[in-house]
Amino acid sequence: MGKPTGFKEFNRALPSKLSVAERKQNYKEFVSLLPDETLNEQSARCMNCGVPFCHSGCPLGNIIPEFNEAVYQKEWKEAYEILISTNNFPEFTGRICPAPCESACVLGINQPAVTIEEIEKHIIEIAFNKGFVKARKPNVRTGKKVAVIGSGPSGLAAAAQLNYAGHEVIVYERDPKPGGLLRFGIPDFKLEKNVVERRIALLEEEGIHFVCNANVGENIRVNDILRDNHAIVLAGGSTIPRDLPIPGRDLKGVHYAMDFLKQQNKRVSNLPIEENELNASAKNVVVIGGGDTGSDCVGTSNRQGAKLVTQFELMPKPPETRATYMPWPTYPMLLKTTTSHEEGAERIWGVATKAFIGDEFGHLKALQIVDLEWTSSLDGRPSKFTEKEGSIREIPCELALLAMGFMHPQKTGLLEELGIELDDRGNVKATEQAFQTNVAKVFTAGDMRRGQSLVVWAISEGRECARKVDIFLTGSSLLESKDASLLAENI
Repeated sequence: MGKPTGFKEFNRALPSKLSVAERKQNYKEFVSLLPDETLNEQSARCMNCGVPFCHSGCPLGNIIPEFNEAVYQKEWKEAYEILISTNNFPEFTGRICPAPCESACVLGINQPAVTIEEIEKHIIEIAFNKGFVKARKPNVRTGKKVAVIGSGPSGLAAAAQLNYAGHEVIVYERDPKPGGLLRFGIPDFKLEKNVVERRIALLEEEGIHFVCNANVGENIRVNDILRDNHAIVLAGGSTIPRDLPIPGRDLKGVHYAMDFLKQQNKRVSNLPIEENELNASAKNVVVIGGGDTGSDCVGTSNRQGAKLVTQFELMPKPPETRATYMPWPTYPMLLKTTTSHEEGAERIWGVATKAFIGDEFGHLKALQIVDLEWTSSLDGRPSKFTEKEGSIREIPCELALLAMGFMHPQKTGLLEELGIELDDRGNVKATEQAFQTNVAKVFTAGDMRRGQSLVVWAISEGRECARKVDIFLTGSSLLESKDASLLAENI
């Protein structure tokens, strides 16, 4: 370990941020990098535990104590090599991952956890600045062709690994530029798109081909993809949003959160917007849903000049510290105040929307809402709710954004034409051990298989799926696995 007494000497520290007034003026990232001395101190807090629970907390199995040690010793190339051995895109996870590794950090039992996510971000940015990040080109090509459908984090990870294994990889993306949710779902103030473009350029240099505006099953024939490739990876994500079918749902002014966010990302990237323009300027905005997508809507609405932004959450207000039903090292559902919340939003917990109310022209003007009273199960978890008597009321609202999560992938088109079997939740059916669908040479990974999840899970799934495809194509694989026993099978 870098410094045996580091966790006693130094407190958790995070980078400085631009003021709210400054950062609301644009869509650029506003979190600075840590000074060298502070970064060194933060890496020194890692205790190099005998049993590093941070490994199991990270879906990628990142080798965290080791890269913390390298950072403390200022061995930047070593730190970078340790990090990329398990994570293809640390510049993404270092910005937008909710850091389950930190929830599992042993230091977190009685102190603030090690700043693992920030250290990860610093390693990759320093590696880019020092010229350590270079295209990983395969030494030999296998002659096998693989189509990856979807260019989000799962598809990109699968493509990167399969290309490195020597297969020829073509990535099909239905949007005008590759990146999936990274490009068109995550706001630029959390992940500037030059970061995505920097990585895409590297992948292209490595030999991966990207075909955009390619909606397989619509303007690209499914039979052509099947005929021309030895394997196919479905990585299209979970794209069907959860709806709120209550009176007034068809009013002008009620929209899905992702439609709103995608439009703004297109504006920032100077891409054409073909749909009706959505804008929060001078409006009372209500975001229905308390997750990260809802938070992104809050930050975007404030930058567009909303009159007032309110965020609803059906569940009661979560605790600020671990409760008995969320013991360490499990991922706790704690109160999370994001940078978007800091910029201005009224947050209301335990509330349900009963109806959207419109004016005589069919435009949304208000919401009818009701407070909820929750009862808890024996372990303290909120379990059932009832509507609080006499709490029904109306609040003004001209723009309502539905941010209640996603249900399953789009079934029409690609999945139907392939004859893909779905599970009970409507996701593509494939086990985590095989990642293979009922169609022999068709595999799947990411949200399309597991349902809506985290970016770090998407990358992990893409990597593991690529390994299974490699074994399918060649009979063995030397691609890295988060499970060392799996890797040993073929060495």
